[in-house]
Amino acid sequence: MEGYAGKQFVGIDLHRRRSVIVRTTTEGEVLETIRIVNDVERLASVMARAGEAPETVLEATYGWYWAVDALRAGGANVHLAHPLGVKMFEYRRVKNDERDAADLADLLRMGRLPQAWIAPPATRELRELVRHRAKLVGLRSGCKAQIHAVLAKVGVQVLMSDLFGVEGTALLDRLAVPAPYAARIASLRRLMDVLDFEIDHFAGLARGRLAAEPGYTAVQQIPGIGPVLGAVFVAEIGDISRFTSAAALASWAGLTPKHHESDTHVHRGRITKQGSRLVRWAAIESVKKVGAHTQVGALRERVAERRGRNIGSVAAARRQVELVYYALRDGHVRALHHLPTGTAA
Repeated sequence: MEGYAGKQFVGIDLHRRRSVIVRTTTEGEVLETIRIVNDVERLASVMARAGEAPETVLEATYGWYWAVDALRAGGANVHLAHPLGVKMFEYRRVKNDERDAADLADLLRMGRLPQAWIAPPATRELRELVRHRAKLVGLRSGCKAQIHAVLAKVGVQVLMSDLFGVEGTALLDRLAVPAPYAARIASLRRLMDVLDFEIDHFAGLARGRLAAEPGYTAVQQIPGIGPVLGAVFVAEIGDISRFTSAAALASWAGLTPKHHESDTHVHRGRITKQGSRLVRWAAIESVKKVGAHTQVGALRERVAERRGRNIGSVAAARRQVELVYYALRDGHVRALHHLPTGTAA
């Protein structure tokens, strides 16, 4: 339809190197289907044919940042499709990039698009620091596990609780094992020294960005949450106003049970584990060692007596996320002061 001047809906199936763009009318008629090499200028030239402020949708997939920023710079109203919400594409008999892009446009046009939040650039940058630190910690943990494995191969017993504390370091320093095993342990220890430096460096970069953030200070009032976990909560959650309640935040974090209902039958299963894995980890990590005299600690112990320690930790983590919600929303957590010490909330 040459010369179409109405509102356009644009679906983009974004890939690492190439993408498919489908432009449609408000009635769903396809105006253009085109495959492009991913490039800001090429994307802008195609979108120039979409008219003023086109409604545009792409999936929250690998490397979407640049595309969203380029589309917004060109005046498009950008929507991000939630990957879990468009899984129905996988069950079509015919699945290809053109159909995926057209279906995204149709879902947006009909108001049925499951949307993900588009984090602003500042939040994305903060997440980059926090997530990289978490990756570095994972690499360091892998190095530690390898050292334990090497010691097991040569029959060295590790009697201390922390192999990398003072006593453990002394043990590693005086090891007398065959040269290949000693070389591997020495290499892993050198890598850990480098990782320690990088972990501290990125933690400092994150703290520097959060120094003037009221929510960052507020979440650290909650027992079990310090500078590192506080940075995870602030970065991953982002704008707290996008959640209508503390329960909504807990659901987004994947800490609420699955719910299956049909007719009069209702079944609640394990937690969904959907949403931010890093927030879920931070919440559970923050409640593991808090004292039983605290609210979340008392809840953890009470549930653990009936259901086991793991379920107790998850229940406490869900409560912890609710406290984080109020800290980020209000700048303080009134529940910490209004309930007697040791009372489970």
